[in-house]
Amino acid sequence: MSVKVNAKSNSLIGIINKTKTSQLFWILSFSILTFLSAQVTVPAQPVPFTLQTMIVLLSGAFLGARNGMISQFVYLIGGAIGLPIFAEYSFGIGRLLGPTGGYLIAFPIAAFIVGYLIEKKSVTWMMLLSMVIGTLIIFLSGSLYLSIFLNGDLNKALFSGAIIFSVWDIIKIGAAFSIYKVFSKKYPKLPI
Repeated sequence: MSVKVNAKSNSLIGIINKTKTSQLFWILSFSILTFLSAQVTVPAQPVPFTLQTMIVLLSGAFLGARNGMISQFVYLIGGAIGLPIFAEYSFGIGRLLGPTGGYLIAFPIAAFIVGYLIEKKSVTWMMLLSMVIGTLIIFLSGSLYLSIFLNGDLNKALFSGAIIFSVWDIIKIGAAFSIYKVFSKKYPKLPI
């Protein structure tokens, strides 16, 4: 009898270990994709144009709230401890405390919200709405933080940190939505 229990328990442990390995793989994969998308940069002051927000949205959509958020924390921690993974291969805690810090700090929150909303109601309109909300969270956080560096001028921060990106981010939201819509038919949530 104990042999059967041990065999079942070993099988269960194997499944749990496989699940943990799969989670780690996808979390790290989206952290790396965020790094790669940060290098697709159109330099602009005070905030460069990048593809990062698209990957942040996809991390929440594919990994779910918890793992999407973790993937973005891994990205931020990696950059903060000195890996050159922020935009234009920059790094360090100073980047999180600089003019673009508000955007970066919002990445885990946006990924969580996108994942959470899709987990609650996985229909087309919710997928799109969650990505719009995720982008707005990043813009709002980024602009509020950026205003500190612009002598408290929120209007200037909103223009140079959000409005100027609006067309670009509508395209990124559309791309993220399309990618998720196509792949979610087969993989609504990546193995976790």
